[in-house]
Amino acid sequence: MPRDHVESAESAASVQPAGSVETPFLELLARGASVDAYEQPVLLARAERRPPERVAALEHAQRLALRVRSEMEGRRRREAELSALFETAHDLAGLRDLDSVLRAIVQRARSLLGTDVAYLSLNDPDKGDTYMRVTEGSVAARFQQLRLGMGEGLGGLVAQTARPYVTDDYFKDDRFQHTRAIDTGVRDEGLVAILGVPLMLGHHVIGVLFAADRRARVFEREQIALLGSFAALAAAAIDTANLLTETRSALADLERANEIIRDRSGVIERASEVHDRLAELVLRGGGVHDVAAAVSRVLGGTVEFAEEGAAPGAALETSRAEGHAVRHGTDWIAAVTGGGELLGALVLRGHPDLDPVDQRTLERAAMVTSLLLLARRSASEAEQRVRGELLDDLLDARDRDPRLLRERAARLDADLDATHVVLAARLDGPAADADEEAAARRRLWSAASHLAATRHGLASARDGGTVLLLPLGGGDTATELARRTAGHLGTAVHGAVTVGASAPVENLTARRDTVATAYAEGLRCLEALRLLGRTGDGAAAHDFGFLGLLLAGDRDIAGFVDRTIGEVVAYDERRGTDLLRTLDAYFACAMSPVRTKDALHVHVNTVAQRLERVGRLLGEDWQRPDRVLEVQLALRLRRLSSPDRR
Repeated sequence: MPRDHVESAESAASVQPAGSVETPFLELLARGASVDAYEQPVLLARAERRPPERVAALEHAQRLALRVRSEMEGRRRREAELSALFETAHDLAGLRDLDSVLRAIVQRARSLLGTDVAYLSLNDPDKGDTYMRVTEGSVAARFQQLRLGMGEGLGGLVAQTARPYVTDDYFKDDRFQHTRAIDTGVRDEGLVAILGVPLMLGHHVIGVLFAADRRARVFEREQIALLGSFAALAAAAIDTANLLTETRSALADLERANEIIRDRSGVIERASEVHDRLAELVLRGGGVHDVAAAVSRVLGGTVEFAEEGAAPGAALETSRAEGHAVRHGTDWIAAVTGGGELLGALVLRGHPDLDPVDQRTLERAAMVTSLLLLARRSASEAEQRVRGELLDDLLDARDRDPRLLRERAARLDADLDATHVVLAARLDGPAADADEEAAARRRLWSAASHLAATRHGLASARDGGTVLLLPLGGGDTATELARRTAGHLGTAVHGAVTVGASAPVENLTARRDTVATAYAEGLRCLEALRLLGRTGDGAAAHDFGFLGLLLAGDRDIAGFVDRTIGEVVAYDERRGTDLLRTLDAYFACAMSPVRTKDALHVHVNTVAQRLERVGRLLGEDWQRPDRVLEVQLALRLRRLSSPDRR
């Protein structure tokens, strides 16, 4: 550890009062010190033979400070990722120099993934090979000038399968074809771990974006997804540059023919106008419908964004495969794709005669739309991860500061001091295979996360399903919330979703296990629903009668007794009657009024009148077998809870 860090930590610990154990760690947090620096206050206290209580307090403060540092580092990393994506989209919106944009993408990918080298290769259709286009961090000239045959090396594997590939040790990996030229270049560069993701235009791979380290390394899923996002932006930049090249070529042809220039001047102005408008929209954070409105004004027609299922299937697939807008009757369809995924389409209505420049305008708008959707998705997924992390912390009962938990929740527009219900949700129905089941679970988590965000709650994937923490509105019940949630999620994922709810929970941060206990109760209700064949439904513990005592986490005996025979108890207390005693005798005499009147020493008509009053208080179906069981159990529990009532 640097000497100045040690001295600073020693001086900070030595000048603080005995009770201020947090101060040196706060100073380390403020200074952005390394992890090693957090050991110094504890080591110094031990060296000075401070009291064990002081050392223990310092160790506790150290753990808290390291957790805060980890949270801050994770937040800064996610903010940096989103910032880099938006900055790259900004560069693309004002694209003038393709090399500059690609270099910026490679530089940002290397910086965010923390790799030694990042590089981008493009396919050369004329020569039938692929070549290095941009490198960052490379020191070997031979590596920077590599030209590879198609299908060779890890990049060839990525190009063939159109899927990301990663190797922890390049020279020990036999999944791809090794060649002398590639291995020599990689050895000169000293690379060991390599990650490659495809650059896609439609279904075609036009190149590969790489991130590599000179040591063994395991790339995490988030890092692979981030590099894929950069690859999508790089492919869009290349496509935009190609479109600009085509536009410039068309302008050159127009300049050679004055008559054509006059005829096409209005079209060129519209193309320039839409380019400026789309660039402005991206810069000021416009949405998909803003893009459609801007293109509608330029083309003099009606342009709408359509989801994948709402656009004509055949025309949409043709546009996706060809990478261009296609005509469909009197309409034009331009597929909106990103990273090989179909996101929807821009549909130009009632405009059958579309000239090539206007067609390019529609295609350009589709590309900008894909960038906006990808950026919004990245931001949404980041927020969903933050919400899930907070709920995971509450469920795992970690030693967290309640004040920090409430502050994190407040930033997500959630209030942990409000009354909440914990809901356990799972999909029902068989899946064709493991991939389909995993995809269904992802859809459930996505739908639950969206519902939690709109309801000021939290959601996280757990135990093969999803757990939600939702606030309970005034006049609402846990049962109603569970049933609405089951219906909402079932509609969103197009399948049956069963939801078990806990009883309402207040002051979530009062005890560390509050949320975990409520979640366990929700899981028990969920399993009870499935065992009873009520899949696709929602319920809480009190919906199961006396079985709710077994399902509830707090065993609310008084609540069960009150719900079952509370009206009879209140009647006896108000009127001084013996309805409870009559019920006890009635059940003890096998529900025979004649034997009951002998046990109570009253006339049989008196027994009948009392039982009729009980029926009016408990409902006409109170002698149904299942109700009789609950009433007898409530009577027994009331006697057991108050021995003087025997």
